[in-house]
Amino acid sequence: MNVPIVSIAYHSGYGHTAVLAEAVQRGVKEAGAVVNLIAVDEITYAQWEQLDTSDVIVFGSPTYMGTASAAFHTFAEATSERWSRQAWKDKLAAGFTNSASKAGDKQSTLQYYATLAAQHGMHWISLGMHGGWNSSKGSENDLNRLGFFLGAAAQSNADQGTEGVTGSDIATAEALGRRVAEAAATWVAGRNARAA
Repeated sequence: MNVPIVSIAYHSGYGHTAVLAEAVQRGVKEAGAVVNLIAVDEITYAQWEQLDTSDVIVFGSPTYMGTASAAFHTFAEATSERWSRQAWKDKLAAGFTNSASKAGDKQSTLQYYATLAAQHGMHWISLGMHGGWNSSKGSENDLNRLGFFLGAAAQSNADQGTEGVTGSDIATAEALGRRVAEAAATWVAGRNARAA
């Protein structure tokens, strides 16, 4: 198949991370890939199969207490059966997260995803953009306003609902989706050319 398949495997505690997952989904669609949105706390057998047939898996979770949520960890541990037979080896992987604090130890969550991907033999896709809001001319409206490179990171105020997810963080997640889909298209084309 020439059109890459991207699956977004995410957990959202209060809806903020779901907003980001939907933004990644939009970015993937804009770049022309097929996309599956999978809430890992409600994952079905059919969705496990979607993950198995995906070219890319994008991990997403809020950052709680310096790591991904318990629901995401439960999902990650359940991937051990796939790990044992290397079912996800040579897939691409990426990730995003959200917390209430500007830093909030989100880097730990992104590193956790990258380690999970490495254990599966996957290849990591970074955010691929410079940090924003780091000069006197910058603003909170800049893409990658929090300056993360390993993946997309967002900040949502603890006393607000999903309306508190900023436009710049949503746009950054969309950019991650486009980058993932474009990388997957290159990866799939190369794999097909090599097979031919």
